[in-house]
Amino acid sequence: MAAFSKKEEEGISSYYNNKTTVIQEARVFNESPISPRKCRALLTRIVYLLYIGENLGTQEATTLFFGTTKLFQHKDSALRQMVYLSIKELAVSAEDVIMVTSSIMKDMQPNSEVIYRPNAIRALCRIIDPSMVQGVERFFKAAIVDRTPSISSAALVSSYHLFPFAKDVVKRWVNEAQEAVNAKSSASFFGSTSASSYLGFGSSSSTNSGYQPMPSTSYIAQYHALGLLYLIRRQDRMAVTKMIQQLGGGKSGSGTALKNPMALSMLIRYAAKVVEEDPNVQKQMLDLLEGWLRHKSDMVNFEAARAICEMKNVANAQLTKSIAVLQLFLSSPKPTLKFAAARTLASLALTHPANVSTCNVDLESLISDPNRSVATYAITTLLKTGNEASVDRLMKQITGFMSEISDEFKVIIVDAIRSLCLKFPAKNASMLGFLSGVLRDEGGYDFKRAVVEAIFDMIKYIGESKEQALSHLCEFIEDCEFTKLSVRILHLLGSEGPKAPQPSKYIRFIYNRVVLENATVRAAAVASLAKFGIIDDMKLKKSIGVLLNRCLDDVDDEVRDRAALYLKVIEEPRLAETYVKDDSLFSLSALESKLVAYMRDADAAEQPFDVSSVPKVSREQAAQEAARPSSLDTIGAPVVTRITTPAPPPQTAEETQSAFIQQLAQVPELAPYGAVINSSKSVQLTEKETEYQVSCVKHVFREHIVFQFNVSNTMPDTILEQVSVIMQPSADSGLTEDFIIPIPTLSSANSPGVVYVSFTRDAPEEYATTSFQCVLKFISKEVDPTTGEPEADGYEDEYQLEEVELAAGGDYIIPSYLNFSSEWDRLRTGASITETFTLSSMESIKAACDSIVEILNMEPLGGTGNPAAGTTVHTLQLSGLLTGGGGKILARCRMTFARGEGVTLELSVRGENQEGCQLVIAAIGG
Repeated sequence: MAAFSKKEEEGISSYYNNKTTVIQEARVFNESPISPRKCRALLTRIVYLLYIGENLGTQEATTLFFGTTKLFQHKDSALRQMVYLSIKELAVSAEDVIMVTSSIMKDMQPNSEVIYRPNAIRALCRIIDPSMVQGVERFFKAAIVDRTPSISSAALVSSYHLFPFAKDVVKRWVNEAQEAVNAKSSASFFGSTSASSYLGFGSSSSTNSGYQPMPSTSYIAQYHALGLLYLIRRQDRMAVTKMIQQLGGGKSGSGTALKNPMALSMLIRYAAKVVEEDPNVQKQMLDLLEGWLRHKSDMVNFEAARAICEMKNVANAQLTKSIAVLQLFLSSPKPTLKFAAARTLASLALTHPANVSTCNVDLESLISDPNRSVATYAITTLLKTGNEASVDRLMKQITGFMSEISDEFKVIIVDAIRSLCLKFPAKNASMLGFLSGVLRDEGGYDFKRAVVEAIFDMIKYIGESKEQALSHLCEFIEDCEFTKLSVRILHLLGSEGPKAPQPSKYIRFIYNRVVLENATVRAAAVASLAKFGIIDDMKLKKSIGVLLNRCLDDVDDEVRDRAALYLKVIEEPRLAETYVKDDSLFSLSALESKLVAYMRDADAAEQPFDVSSVPKVSREQAAQEAARPSSLDTIGAPVVTRITTPAPPPQTAEETQSAFIQQLAQVPELAPYGAVINSSKSVQLTEKETEYQVSCVKHVFREHIVFQFNVSNTMPDTILEQVSVIMQPSADSGLTEDFIIPIPTLSSANSPGVVYVSFTRDAPEEYATTSFQCVLKFISKEVDPTTGEPEADGYEDEYQLEEVELAAGGDYIIPSYLNFSSEWDRLRTGASITETFTLSSMESIKAACDSIVEILNMEPLGGTGNPAAGTTVHTLQLSGLLTGGGGKILARCRMTFARGEGVTLELSVRGENQEGCQLVIAAIGG
């Protein structure tokens, strides 16, 4: 019976609040006499429909709007207030709403009832045309300084909303907004003379209506006025800084005119924003913020403490007072204060864990807090600030309440433990036990993914935990309901399982997925099994063959095709090397760039596309390019939302290359050169502070090299004409100058301009390396300040630039990823050179590795680019591609380090042509 009554009630409600029913009942607006009760009820239903998202057509909204306006003359105050609320909401979709302006203006007059004026001001803001704002300016100015708080607040908020459409008019109200901020007496709000002398408005409202304004105890108008002041001045940083200092009340904060806590909190946020934009004012703003830490309002105290904690480059000593305030809040009986303090400390612990550790005793007492959100932030903070000895105790406490919190907070806890694993690897057993336990608990995809990623990190960075972690993941996929996670775990098992001491123990778990899971997981399991089939263990290989043969009868095409492919592959080592062991991928952006250049070159269409010229990257590098920022260092901390324009992501090397190709295609003199083989990074040839700024980019063609000089003139009162760059190569460079394309005229307005200098490669099959002396030459002319035209006579001048190097790395060699051992063996019959060098200036193996990688611009493989600290013997493996179809080039650098003698390097180079090997040797030996 109760269920029936509930359904019956819902049916009546849906009929009662039906749009059609409401429109039909709108005839009550035309009844005579008008019934205030019926009209109020109908207006309430109209506003309710709009609130829940009901879309009214333009005609329907217009009909209701003008039906509502008929109620303006009624004396019932509650009905009149409801009329204004309805008008505000209907004005968005109705037509010709501006026609009711005169009716609303009557209620805005100073002699009208005070109860109507705020509503009238808010409604007028919604319906007025931007061109009419100037006509009502005097009304808004008077209302802003009115001694009645509700009128003043309504005018200030309405001005805030009008600002985007009528900036110039609203900016003229800055004096009134300033007066509203500087409220003196709470009894009369603005004093006895603040409004009475302004255009004759303000004081008459109480005389005509008999209404006496209530004293303002909240001073909410200060909050609204401050928001309007900032909106008007936000483009002028100096004005905002001055406003903050005037309203700040000095170092103690006691002299401030602001009495509303929300206004003070907003002022603190403005101060924090100013410091973020201009670090030079940090010292004086910090003094103000520390003064506000002693305010009587908890809101202001917290806002000031948070602003200091989130400030960049803040010293540890400057955090002491704000942390002390937050520590007091941790023991507050108010849950909101505890939550806010714990959340802020969790954020601060990411950058200043030692400072936050002083609060550890208070945070530990919050672990058992009945508010699970507070307890979660307390634990995540302790995980960041605790020491190794406290890890086991924290693990036990966390386990107790994981079942009581939502998945959102579980993710925060897991990610905090994920970072703790890397901080204290010796405690991996207890943390892995905890993670495996929560992996078996109920939870959504985000939670389970966070746990799996934490275990992945332990496998990657903590070697002793690998075998146990893989076992836990094998157990998890037995009951995993998320396909994505199963596929990722199977891929990991295929990568790490064959390297384990007993790889066969993982095969059962993988094959179970072939039997029990959906097609996507079955396909991933087949690929994982194949990686076990290439191990040098005939018994294991035979078992894998049997399992893959069973997969040939699968109902899914993808699974059958993979099984057939891998059965063929594991029988032939050469295919296994290519299709299973090789984990490299083509760089998609580089492939796109090469294909675009190939399609644009008419002559290139006669030859097949050379895929060997496309560099490769590892799967990790490809994932990093496509991945979003990791939450490892940011999860568990509040996200600070700031209204800033996001910086565009930096261009990749291939995107830059594509831009250069388009730019060079517009130069007719370079059209016969064909496609660009490679473009180098831009190199600055002058200091950034100089009057002339020049950078250089080198473009390598098959038979030519073109130097692109980007020249900027930073002096507005000087124009440069016939701007060119004279390049003098060293002797026997193997290059012959063709021509120079100068810049006819260069001013500060049209900077930068481009100078092209072209050279012919005397022997295109060789890799010419040399250095160039460069001089910027031009005719300098002064600009007449009266006419803005350059003078007729100028003088020749020149400017010495830095040398330009044409070198191996970056110009002829580009990094490319591959399987070093297999490629090194394959090239053993090709070109090869081995030389020994003494690098006496190198102070460590790491410094030598970094220097070699930078000079050669080759890809370090297998983690050999990051040797362990203090090592004295190391082998660096490098790979790259020679531009222009020169093929692969590999380098093996065997190094030994002796203190006082530096690094001894044995450099072995193998490639597909002898010139490439000589290029690498010359780069190190030069």
